Amino acid sequence: MNRIVCKYKIVLLLIFICVTGKAAGQQKFWPGKAILYCGTQALQTIAETADTGVNLPRSIASGDKNWRYVGYRDWCSGFWPGILWYLYEATGQPRWKAEAARFTTELSPLSKQPGFDHDLGFQMYSSFGNGYRLTHDQAYKQVLLRSADSLATLFNPRVGTILSWPPMVKKMGWPHNTIIDNMINLELLFWASKNGGGSRLYNIAVKHAETTMRNHFRPDFTSYHVVVYDTVSGKKIKGVTHQGYADSSMWARGQSWAIYGFTMCYRETRKKEFLQFAQKVADVYLARLPADLIPYWDFNAPDIPNAPRDASAAAITASALLELSTFVAHSSKAKTYREKAEQILARLSSSEYQSRDKNPSFLLHSTGHKPNGTEINASIIYADYYYLEALIRLKKLNEKQTKKS
Repeated sequence: MNRIVCKYKIVLLLIFICVTGKAAGQQKFWPGKAILYCGTQALQTIAETADTGVNLPRSIASGDKNWRYVGYRDWCSGFWPGILWYLYEATGQPRWKAEAARFTTELSPLSKQPGFDHDLGFQMYSSFGNGYRLTHDQAYKQVLLRSADSLATLFNPRVGTILSWPPMVKKMGWPHNTIIDNMINLELLFWASKNGGGSRLYNIAVKHAETTMRNHFRPDFTSYHVVVYDTVSGKKIKGVTHQGYADSSMWARGQSWAIYGFTMCYRETRKKEFLQFAQKVADVYLARLPADLIPYWDFNAPDIPNAPRDASAAAITASALLELSTFVAHSSKAKTYREKAEQILARLSSSEYQSRDKNPSFLLHSTGHKPNGTEINASIIYADYYYLEALIRLKKLNEKQTKKS
């Protein structure tokens, strides 16, 4: 294992200058070093999977050294292949492409199964979506189109949203439930509508976003985790939480999904109401952040400042803010979003939040499901995915600025 890691550390070091570029001294935070770090850490995970014969890492408990692995049906299964595709994009190294393709293939059966919950977008767009974007492999395209059709079967036209958790219908008595996380899965539908899937998928995605915008938020633009609807009338029954502190609290990752999701919806539709809403949900999040810009797992947790943090919410928000900054016409607000994103990434890249020699993940201190007592103060794969995505987005923005200057 050590030979493999050392070999590719050298390769990554050789491409470091290409990754960082000439403008490294011109930004408050330049992502090149952090991208190199992610590559070094990912090599350790690849070596670990080779040694154990298991795949698809999900999380590492606080104090542990090794990943907990999951099967392809787990909602987090697409993030590891997605990380590898991002490393291929950032470096151009064939090794990353080969590894990404190998792990992506494991998720293929999902596209041949009936829609069983909303997570198909997370699973398939993170893996096959990034793979198709970078390779234009037609086999990937077909998998994505089948997956989008499967996801669309969960859409209830009377309600106007996609059913998120079918098992919760009986378990919790939630007839038609929609979680804020579901906003991210709309990207698969938008993509498919432009690549042979037809306008029906576009319309489903837009309707879901519009219904969510209308029903999922309190007057102060903080998000419920779950909204429960009546399947007959289509009307909202109630807003509740499942992973947050309380029904009335602002669960950090949920608000992050909202910022990311509505920013993406504006990119795909150019509907101004989505852009305006993305700013509203971003502004309340930023206004309530602690001084170090990494949120507690819930903004209303009763044990703050001793409550666990959630680096995953910070990473998701940083990535979303970078994209949002490119859409906002008001220059001062765009600058604020960009600067906050860079500051968040700088904080995540510090010794307090990077895993470094503690374990092979990228980041520490994420919180998965606090009320359930799982993945608390842990390293979690989706935190790593959005962290790397944000770093690459910043790298591209920096390169674009350099070309203009």
